[in-house]
Amino acid sequence: MAAEDEHAVEVHLDALLAARGLTLTELANRVGITIANLSILKNGHAKAIRFSTLTRLCEVLDCQPGDLLTVRRDSHGG
Repeated sequence: MAAEDEHAVEVHLDALLAARGLTLTELANRVGITIANLSILKNGHAKAIRFSTLTRLCEVLDCQPGDLLTVRRDSHGG
């Protein structure tokens, strides 16, 4: 992976879905995005997320962006 493609953002969709008893399909339908795009986000392969999508995810999951996304800190201070 090229350096510009690397990131340390972790997505916590699995935990939020489990905590709320939702499936990926149900979430995709409620948010209004495809299951494929939601899977890309869930698996940490997304390169970007629209604020409108982030807003809908937070509304449906009843959470804040920091509950959904965190930045992994490594031992190099990054």
